[in-house]
This record gives sequence, C-alpha cells and structure tokens, in this order.
Amino acid sequence: MIKITFFPKNKLGKWSFGLIIAMFLLFFIGRLLYLTNYASLPSGESILRDIAMRPGVALPMLSGFAAGIISFIFGLIGIFKNRDYSILMLISTAIGGLLILLLAGEILFPH
Repeated sequence: MIKITFFPKNKLGKWSFGLIIAMFLLFFIGRLLYLTNYASLPSGESILRDIAMRPGVALPMLSGFAAGIISFIFGLIGIFKNRDYSILMLISTAIGGLLILLLAGEILFPH
C-alpha cells in the first residue's frame, strides 16, 4: 500500500519542492526587473545577445528554468528510488515536467 503524505520525507523531495518555489521567485524577479528597467530595450536575437543586452531579465529567467529542470530530476529520483509519494513533491515534479514540455515545444516549434 502506498503511503501518501503532504510534506516530502527525504532530502530530494525537499529540494524538489524548494527548487520549484525558487523557480517561481526567479521568474517573478525577472518579470519585475523587465517591467521596471528593461521594458524599452528590445530583446536580443539569441540567448547570448539577450544576456548581453538585458542581463537583469535573462539571468533570473534562465536560472528559473534551470531550477525547474533540476526540480523535475530530483522529483523523479525521489519518487522512483526513495518511494517518496508526498503531495508537494508530486506537484513540483509535475510542474517541472510541464516546464520541460514547454521548453521542448519552444525548441521544436520556434515562433
């Protein structure tokens, strides 16, 4: 029988949930910096040019994406290896998986 708890029991689950919270905070910081400082600047044609032109927006956003991807990986390891089925870890793993799908869609079908 699977025992489902609300809070993660192991370190990987706690890291997974913490990284998802960090992802949302980094996205919020990047959006706030964009609205206050960089709204008048055009975006770069590539990620490297965007980092050079608007580092206050690009770096928090890229760090947020990295946190989401790492959260997904930690969540999968926690679920399958440590058998931790906490609600917060399952939610954070699902959010990280959706983020990976979003990134795959942006890479495969750029607009």
